[in-house]
Amino acid sequence: METTYVMIKPDGVQRNLIGEIVGRFERKGLKLVGMKAMVPTEELARAHYDVHKERPFFPGLIKFVTSGPVVCMAWQGVEAITVARKLIGATNGRQAEPGTIRGDLGMDMGFNMIHGSDAPETAAFELGLWFPEGTMDWEKTMTQWVYE
Repeated sequence: METTYVMIKPDGVQRNLIGEIVGRFERKGLKLVGMKAMVPTEELARAHYDVHKERPFFPGLIKFVTSGPVVCMAWQGVEAITVARKLIGATNGRQAEPGTIRGDLGMDMGFNMIHGSDAPETAAFELGLWFPEGTMDWEKTMTQWVYE
């Protein structure tokens, strides 16, 4: 099993899309092993997006992600990182495939509602950053109906 980090950004929270987004991950069969809502500090946001610090959009990104509450989640499942990225869709909602979160709900590159880890190393870093206390370990009894 693999665990990935997913964050509903302030625009997704403000648009009342938390339930819709969480439901898509649940219906897919992923297991929620961590969840909390918070307004990120600038320090936390900068650490998370450090890979983009030299890009011109970095200051606006930090301002945006610290502008209101986010929902931090840890999802677990077989190939959870790849599965989550496919559920999320392309960054630009106008170009994202219908059926994906961004394809169905997004219209903009900047207001793209959601973040998902892109690799195992990134997931480990982000999970440690946003869930320093760790995640839950529990048995999901329906797993036998998800994986053969």
